[in-house]
Amino acid sequence: MSNAHSSLILASTSQYRREILAKLAVPFIQVSPDFDEIPLKGEAPVAMAERFAAGKAMAVASDPLYIAPKNLVIGSDQVVVVNNQVLGKPGNRQRARAQLLLCSDQWVTYTSAFCLACAGAILVLEHEDYAVKFRPLSGGEIDRYLELEQPFDCAGSVKAEGLGIALMEATRGRDINTLYGLPLMRLAQRLREYQIDSLN
Repeated sequence: MSNAHSSLILASTSQYRREILAKLAVPFIQVSPDFDEIPLKGEAPVAMAERFAAGKAMAVASDPLYIAPKNLVIGSDQVVVVNNQVLGKPGNRQRARAQLLLCSDQWVTYTSAFCLACAGAILVLEHEDYAVKFRPLSGGEIDRYLELEQPFDCAGSVKAEGLGIALMEATRGRDINTLYGLPLMRLAQRLREYQIDSLN
């Protein structure tokens, strides 16, 4: 890895995004961004995902502790949509059950956005979509899944990298990591442009 940016920072406390980014085998630290994810009325899902990703990245990249030009900050966010309805993090079993009933026998789109920021400025802001067809789900299957996985902190109530895969019957997309919350192939390409590459 070149020293063009000597510090890579993930503006997130998410263990899922930490695990995804770790696949690139480049050193990074995690910092909690001081940013409130508040949807705007009528905001399109892609616009929301990109605004949240940029907000998280800029919250850290503008912080006096991390504003140095050597720091490259990654912010990311995911929005889940079924039948034009945005599904957020359910927070509890009742809302998670309702979300999964909506997804049953439907195509669901996962839009994952990421932002690269440095010294208080946005360098890159992009998104990628991944679509999943859920199989028809019975109430009993949903209840059992929620008991085993407890995905209450996951948008759309699914841990796709875990048992959630058992709820699905087909997928469409370039990068499975997009479904998990971070379009890793696209991000890796952009990081290489800033001389961050574990293979070089």
